Amino acid sequence: MPSHKSSKKRVLQDAKIRLRNRYYKKSARTAIQKLREMSDKAEAQKYLPKVVSMIDKLAKRNTWHNNKASNLKSKLTTFVNGL
Repeated sequence: MPSHKSSKKRVLQDAKIRLRNRYYKKSARTAIQKLREMSDKAEAQKYLPKVVSMIDKLAKRNTWHNNKASNLKSKLTTFVNGL
């Protein structure tokens, strides 16, 4: 258990941030899964920018590594173009 006031505050802040990160990561994974299940190209092209935006936000916040984000965006774009 933390004994300093600042470390107690840090524990609380970390818990809040962890929950927020989990929410955004799960939302992005769900969106990616939904995009991969699409079979209509027009619908997928409409949905792709939203998913890419989510991925970029996670990379910007260092929740996901930049390379992971780039690989995901590349694979998803290739998938949509191949429909």
